[in-house]
Amino acid sequence: MDIDEEDRGDSSPPPPETPATKMSRKQILTLIAMASINFCSMICYSILGPFFPNEAKKKGVSQAMIGLIFGIYALCTLVGSLIIGKYIVQIGAKFMIVAGLFISSVCTVLFGFLDQVSDGTVFIVLCFITRSINAIGFSAAVTSSFAVSAKVFPDNIATVLGFMEIFTGLGLILGPPLGGWLYQSFGYEIPFVFTGCLLLATVPLNMWILPSFDAVPSQNSFLRLCTRIKILLICFVVFTMSSGLGFLDATLSIFAIEKLNLSAGSVGLLMIGLSLPYGVASPIFGVISDKYPSVRKWMMVIGGMATAVSFCFLGPLPVFHIRSQLWLTVLMLVVVGFSLCMTCIPTFAEMIACAHEYGFEDSLSTLGLVSGLFSAVWSAGMFFGPTFGGYITQTLNFEWSAGVQGALAFLAAFLQLIYFTIEDIQKKSQKAKKVEMSSEGEKSPLLRSSQG
Repeated sequence: MDIDEEDRGDSSPPPPETPATKMSRKQILTLIAMASINFCSMICYSILGPFFPNEAKKKGVSQAMIGLIFGIYALCTLVGSLIIGKYIVQIGAKFMIVAGLFISSVCTVLFGFLDQVSDGTVFIVLCFITRSINAIGFSAAVTSSFAVSAKVFPDNIATVLGFMEIFTGLGLILGPPLGGWLYQSFGYEIPFVFTGCLLLATVPLNMWILPSFDAVPSQNSFLRLCTRIKILLICFVVFTMSSGLGFLDATLSIFAIEKLNLSAGSVGLLMIGLSLPYGVASPIFGVISDKYPSVRKWMMVIGGMATAVSFCFLGPLPVFHIRSQLWLTVLMLVVVGFSLCMTCIPTFAEMIACAHEYGFEDSLSTLGLVSGLFSAVWSAGMFFGPTFGGYITQTLNFEWSAGVQGALAFLAAFLQLIYFTIEDIQKKSQKAKKVEMSSEGEKSPLLRSSQG
């Protein structure tokens, strides 16, 4: 188990220090490529939040159907991630990234012209088609970028992902206010045309600077990876995180406009309360996760508990008899962003460590499986959050729906707490047995010599 390895590392003498080396040209170019992918993709993803739900309502789309429009993106990303993660070596990681960015950018631009179509069924169908194709491109780029990052930085993956999450956070920070401002100033089309062209600019950039990667296909499968309880628990944590974010994407703007009387531009600024702490804390938690691997599990547990509490007070839940207020909503969004970051950063590194521990080889093929599973589970949550959350919001209200998301986060953290506690108890018991056996081994020669 991971803890066994960590404890052996703690008890054994430290390895000889090696002089710090600068990053290679390949690593620098990979960082630049990954940063551009994260930043531009997240701007395109998050730009819809402040105005699209309200625009869709004007076209006669129900809250539940709006949730499905958000959710179909995640559902297609789920399917795409599993396929791409399995065949990343055969197709080629660089080709997947470049092709995925091109498809996603074109679909983003096309989505900006859907306001020209008639209301009702035609609008909904075209939204589904465009979002679905966009999601496949997104899954190709993001799944491959995770695998490439882990391949190029095998010993510092959490630190690198933490650094990358800065650009994810920047994209999420700039996307909503930029989308809200462009929408208010120029109308529905311009936000999508602008961000789509921005994403399209990353295609030649990544063709030029991204290195190529050669690898041998593996015989391992997602099924074997998912036979371990620890992997499944981490997947459930990832699911609850993305479910919460997807829920906020589909429902927060309408809640803020109707209950807090905010404009679309102000809703974009409100979402910064979620993205800013996430982006700022990401590199810090990344360094901690790589430097102290033994604390990763407790980061996930504590972060999950904090996420649960903050979602319950986001509405807040009617059982608390607290009126919805802007300052409370902003405060809880800040806590959600910080706690989600604490939970998210260690998960990918822990999944890779678990895969290696269970006999998966250290190769791009294994990294493709892990990144594919991670992206698929994340996408499953992003589908569940908007669809199920949108249904509860329409049936009851936003406050109860946010409470359900908090309950899911608590359940994931609680299950992990039980598992890690049992794991620690078993580990201490095994250590005690080893010490007892070694002490008996030292005594037995003395007994034989005295009998002689």
